[in-house]
Amino acid sequence: MAKRPVTASYIFFYILFSQDTYRIMIAIVFSLLVAPYTYESDTEIFGRVLLYIMVAGIGFAAGGLPARLITRMLKKLVLGDKAPGK
Repeated sequence: MAKRPVTASYIFFYILFSQDTYRIMIAIVFSLLVAPYTYESDTEIFGRVLLYIMVAGIGFAAGGLPARLITRMLKKLVLGDKAPGK
């Protein structure tokens, strides 16, 4: 297969169909929802930032299966029968 030129549409669809995109989004949302309940009100900013990062890491790890399902669904909807691996 010939190497494809890197265009704006190529980058857009690469990001759209990448599992890591959805894992990162799941991690951020999970961190924003869970981390505020994990620290005391007198915790310093460094401790809070550390907790947000740690919870985001857990969300990234747990987001593997949902991200895979999202990308499969999008590939099926957008590409149909032209999806790779068929």
